[in-house]
Amino acid sequence: MLSRTADHLYWMARYTERAENLARMLDVNCRMTLLRQDEDAVQRRWGSTLAIVGQLEPFVAARGVVTQAAAIDWLSFERSNPSCIAACLGSARENAHAVRGTLTSEAWETLNATWLEFGRFRQESVTAQATGDFFEWVKFRSHLARGVIQGTMLNDEALEFTWLGTYLERADNTARILDSRFALLSTDVERADEAGDYYEWSALLRSVSAFEIYRKVYRDLITPRRVAELLVLREAMPRSLRHCMERVHGTLSRVANDRSDETLRRSGEIHAALQYGRIEQALEFGLRHYLAQFLVRTADLGARIADDFLVSEATG
Repeated sequence: MLSRTADHLYWMARYTERAENLARMLDVNCRMTLLRQDEDAVQRRWGSTLAIVGQLEPFVAARGVVTQAAAIDWLSFERSNPSCIAACLGSARENAHAVRGTLTSEAWETLNATWLEFGRFRQESVTAQATGDFFEWVKFRSHLARGVIQGTMLNDEALEFTWLGTYLERADNTARILDSRFALLSTDVERADEAGDYYEWSALLRSVSAFEIYRKVYRDLITPRRVAELLVLREAMPRSLRHCMERVHGTLSRVANDRSDETLRRSGEIHAALQYGRIEQALEFGLRHYLAQFLVRTADLGARIADDFLVSEATG
């Protein structure tokens, strides 16, 4: 496969997944601000969300004080923010357009229709009463795109690079959500056998579609330790770090070339640490340090993937 084609497929998938994860974070924050809390708590929550995606400093420079309406607008529509939902959906569509001959007609039409339908949403409605509908729509279109891709595309290298982008982006976002939320909700993660605030922790689980899975696996109170174990080490959890990195490593082993030995080794190292690690080790090391190290290693892996397989280094 041409590296240019692989590059477009990889970034098409990453931007689609990124838009969905932004919608998930924004939706949960909107729901949690419906609870009774002071203005400072609301501001901290939205500041934390902006920090997750590396947008706090650009936001403050452009908008000043953090407010819910301004944060939603910035992360949904702001043209100067290359990481907003609008920019992600537009970039996904542009990358798909560049490889229309590789995608099936159903896959292309789904991504193109998503971008065209996005125009019916307006900043005024999204920052007022229709936030829930908008975020659900973004999530649904991402689910639809993945389903159409999986159900219609040939199982060849084109599909492999699509999944590679999807799962590397998902691992990155899950780690960022965990890091931010543990900083916000739990100042003493080592006391992780104590039940945290039910609504806050359930909101974290819902942000990664893990609330019902948590109930099936643990059948008990929601505690920080179990939340961390589920989203870091539980292989059967489709958004856990372990599951995502298992998919990334497996994909890299199938598309390996004569330049990618070190990239494959590093992905295997990350996956092995998750496969054979214990949550007690992560907590003892410090969960936030553990997640920060994971993000550094996956960023390095992404740069190596770009160097080994793609046209140029990642710009996302």
